[in-house]
Amino acid sequence: MVIGVPKEIKDNEARVGVTPAGIKALVEAGHTVLVETQAGALSSFPDEEYRQAGAEIASDAASVWSRAETVVKVKEPIEREYAYFREGLVLFTYLHLAPLPELTAKLLETGVIGIAYETVRDRAGTLPLLTPMSEVAGRMSVQVGASYLEKERGGRGILLGGVPGVPPAQVTILGGGVVGTNAAKIALGMGAKTTIIDVNLNRLRELDDHFGGRVYTLASNSYNLAHATREADLVIGGVLIPGSTAPKIVTCAMVAAMKKGAVIVDVAIDQGGCVETAKPTSHSNPSFVVDGVVHYCVTNMPGAVPYTSTLALTNSTFPYLARIANLGAREALRRDTGLAEGLNTWLGTLTCRGVAESQQRPWTAATGLLG
Repeated sequence: MVIGVPKEIKDNEARVGVTPAGIKALVEAGHTVLVETQAGALSSFPDEEYRQAGAEIASDAASVWSRAETVVKVKEPIEREYAYFREGLVLFTYLHLAPLPELTAKLLETGVIGIAYETVRDRAGTLPLLTPMSEVAGRMSVQVGASYLEKERGGRGILLGGVPGVPPAQVTILGGGVVGTNAAKIALGMGAKTTIIDVNLNRLRELDDHFGGRVYTLASNSYNLAHATREADLVIGGVLIPGSTAPKIVTCAMVAAMKKGAVIVDVAIDQGGCVETAKPTSHSNPSFVVDGVVHYCVTNMPGAVPYTSTLALTNSTFPYLARIANLGAREALRRDTGLAEGLNTWLGTLTCRGVAESQQRPWTAATGLLG
């Protein structure tokens, strides 16, 4: 198989889809790998390392996309990459299609086989390709939030952990999944008073045990959300429904009632965000203010730490990529029902229920298409 690794072109996206170690394994298995020049440079993987691993270095993106049978990326394609789509091309990347109807339409129109990292499941039913970036984003969210609480960045002028004689900041985390758990680790480590809100009471019990009672836990309902956000200095949004648009659990009214100079970091923004006032931002222009509350809603947060993020991501994605390369996409999807959960588009048919419900489109289960 011919596998292509283009350079990411989303704003300040520095990660890369395959490392030199992965290239070496693919080449040793008999595959051809095309890597666009400088694709890994910002993740500290220069062209020479890819060349030594056996990759062909392509001079531009068009050369990669046109020759590749499978394209491996990190982030969803943006508009200027749509021209490269063609029927039967396998695209293996984060897609986050629910809030992106135009990209969905283009993938369907051109017949691309789109396999989305964020909806692949393992035997335990977890999301193994979303987890590593959720870990990174969760940990980053508190670092970023602490920075934006500084007065010069529009915040309340609060040190997250306080000092003796001065109380710490109040951090409220929405969602007790991977993002929320990792955010809580950092918030507690920095000395903040930390609350996690989740709809699943059993998960809250697990978190209470995990953190030894050091975090406060609240059942998710409109009353608790309104009270917790009003009292918070920093709100972390980490609510996820796999494949679907994130629910808007923090309303405009709740944001308006927050402290002036409080900060919201909506990590769920890739799936539309869980805060009603949130809108996607970029690393070049990361924040905005609504009702005196600073919002940080960058859609590719882990791209700011590309070396860590690339290694964490490819540790998880590479076994699936190798399976696709060795067996072909159809056979790999047929043999691995968890990988088939990641199939979002198949030769013009939408195959992800969450995307279909979010966009009110018809869909067909993957099992009915793969034979």
